[in-house]
This record gives sequence, C-alpha cells and structure tokens, in this order.
Amino acid sequence: MEYNLKVTIDQDSGFCFGVVYAIDMAEEILEEEGYLYCLGDIVHNDEEVIRLKAKGLKIIDNHDLKSLHNEKVLIRAHGEAPETYKVALENNITLIDASCPVVLKLQNRIKTTHDAQEPVVIFGKHGHAEVIGLQGQTNNEAVVFQDIAELDNIELPKAFTLYSQTTKSTDKFYEIKHELTDRGYEIKANDTICRQVSNRDKELPKFVKNFDKIVFVSGKKSSNGKVLYEVCRKHNPATYFISKPNDLEKAMFNEGDKIGICGATSTPMWLMEQVKEHLETY
Repeated sequence: MEYNLKVTIDQDSGFCFGVVYAIDMAEEILEEEGYLYCLGDIVHNDEEVIRLKAKGLKIIDNHDLKSLHNEKVLIRAHGEAPETYKVALENNITLIDASCPVVLKLQNRIKTTHDAQEPVVIFGKHGHAEVIGLQGQTNNEAVVFQDIAELDNIELPKAFTLYSQTTKSTDKFYEIKHELTDRGYEIKANDTICRQVSNRDKELPKFVKNFDKIVFVSGKKSSNGKVLYEVCRKHNPATYFISKPNDLEKAMFNEGDKIGICGATSTPMWLMEQVKEHLETY
C-alpha cells in the first residue's frame, strides 16, 4: 500500500553559523592535507561525524592531546578551557580555533566576572564540552547545575552572577532566575543564550502546527536537540525523535499524512533530505 505522504522540510532548521564555520574550516584542511585532528566530536551528530571521518577527520580527546606533538588540531564550536591552549603551546600544536563567537564572548564574560572575584553560577549540562570550557575560565570554581533541584543541597553565596550555556532555553533561564531571586539571592543574570538557537524556540511552534506528524532529526548527544524536540512535542504531540532514516517505521504514519521534518542546530540539511527521500518511498 502506498501512503502518498506530503513531506516538507523546515528551511530554518539545520546547522547554526558556529557549526557551519567549524565544518567549513575542517573540510578546507581535509581537502588540502588529507587528515586533521579534532578535539571531540566536531558536532553532536553521529551521521555528520561519520561523513567527515571518511574524509580523514581524526577525533581525539584531551588525554590524547597531551601525547600529540607538531600537529594541527581543530577546536570545534563548543570552545575549550585555557588548559587546552597551554598544552598546545607546550607540544608545538597549531590550533585551528573554530570556537563559536557567541561561546568566546561568554567565556570572556565569565573570566572577567571570576577575575573580579565575583561568584559564578552556570545553568548548563554537566560534562558538556561547552560547559567544561566555561568552567575552565573560573579554574573550575563555578557552580554548574542542569536542574534547579540540584541547588537545594548546595550552599550558594548570597550574591552571584548567573550565566547559561548558549544552547539552553531562554524561558527556562528566566524561570530559574526568578525562582532564585524569590529564594532571596542577589543575582546578576547574564543572558548569554544564542539568539539563533532561542529564535528557533519561537519559530518551531508555528512550523509544527501545520502538520499531522513531525519527524524531528537530531543526534542523541545534542543538548539543543533535546530542547527543540520538547518544543515540537509541546505544540504537536505527534512528534517522533529520530537520528537517521532507518529509525523510521511505516506504522508511524497514515495514508495522506502531512509530515514536517525539522532538526537541531547540529543536524545537517543533507540528513533531513535523506529522511524526506526515505518517507517518500512509503
């Protein structure tokens, strides 16, 4: 039975400028030199990482970096802690720095606040590459939390500056700020959320309401993917989270369904196009 599905890709989905910049830089060097080291996954999307590995991208971690000498290493959009730059200098490593400008600006603000001896609290995901880089600006002294309940068991200073990982939800950030103010803390809230990301929070609801079903395409490691998936689900409960075309099942759809495809800031457009082609075979 043919389903005759009507499939539309959200043209505002796909890579943010920080990811485009990092991947363009990597591809340029891979074209010239045939290989390039990258500190961590260049983007939180397994399919895109596999594509670039096939071109010669070698993913390493901070431990590997310490034993590497006289090589080029790409720093991805998430940014890095000061320690990484120190190791690179000692090991004669040329850093190709593709840190997102929004992340660099945030790192600089956090460092300035910390240097002024003001306590720093960061709303972000534990262990996330960007958050590790942000914490590094404070000699790992900043308090990091991803859920406000974590702060119940922590003795916070009476006054502090609140920052956020750049890909968090703006609404959630301000909710947390108000909650902490209500608890009696003196807070300077520094909203450093990337507007290219937060604007998708605003645009996606308009997109998803036009369809019977939504297919949200994202890597499982993507923080931004988790946030945007919840936005889609809130405004269209018939939303499916997938990472690749093979995750789809015919049983998810009905004859003549109008289907919208969208994704995270780490989801490549070519992958969403593959998902569309797959759906059109039904």
